[in-house]
Amino acid sequence: MSAVIIDGVAIARKVRTEISERAQKLLAQYKVVPGLAVIIVGNDPASAVYVRNKARACAEVGINSDVMRFDATVTEAELIAQIEKLNANPAVHGILVQLPLPPTISVRRILETIAVEKDVDGFHLYNVGGLVIGDTVFPPCTPYGVQKILEHENISVEGKNVTVVGASNIVGKPMALMLMQKEATVAVCHVKTRNLAEYTILADILVVAAGKPNLIVPQMVKTGAVVIDVGINRLPDGRLCGDVEFEGVSKKASHITPVPGGVGPMTVTMLLDNTVGAAERAAKLRGPA
Repeated sequence: MSAVIIDGVAIARKVRTEISERAQKLLAQYKVVPGLAVIIVGNDPASAVYVRNKARACAEVGINSDVMRFDATVTEAELIAQIEKLNANPAVHGILVQLPLPPTISVRRILETIAVEKDVDGFHLYNVGGLVIGDTVFPPCTPYGVQKILEHENISVEGKNVTVVGASNIVGKPMALMLMQKEATVAVCHVKTRNLAEYTILADILVVAAGKPNLIVPQMVKTGAVVIDVGINRLPDGRLCGDVEFEGVSKKASHITPVPGGVGPMTVTMLLDNTVGAAERAAKLRGPA
């Protein structure tokens, strides 16, 4: 068996075309241009790259993006004041605070300050809690991207055994909740899980977001399983790899996402989707121009 290699770049391109069409419709019908405000603190190189990629992606689909940069010495009160201004600005439909933040600043307080209807990253407690009952305003972008990949590939999760490896607040936990809403039977594994292979080998669909290079090897994967690799790790020689040993597992799985080029492109794409969705919601409340 040789797996179908899921092309996340192609799926993202298709979804972005649809997002661009929605943005054009908003402009034509409501005279509204979707707006995303991005706050970045300090000079973390990886964060700078992520923010630059997000701004470029916004420009591609017709979203106005405004990147606000703050020194690492900025106070929590100053950031909160800035977010409150953005909450009140009708031209801003989405607010994103790039993580990590300096240790002197409470991430929870910052995220809770963002208005629920502008929390396009899906990290506000309201949105996270909404996942439990299936009534979130914005799903977190990476799990949302995984969901879209499965939908695009016509892979149903209903009734399937799904194992999620990794229990972070950003990926693992919301991913499990979203899968349960689709009536999957979900096992969540984490760093303390004993005998990990006993769980992964049962999975019809295996989602791996552990942040450990090549953690999942072929003997841990059921023949014909769908394998979604969310991990991205840089090896000592500079190469990027996922949490799944791609060469071996791709000979056993039915579908697999590569790293890079799998889930990654979908994360930014779903941020764009959430931002345009926020603008659509605001425009409908306001009514035609």
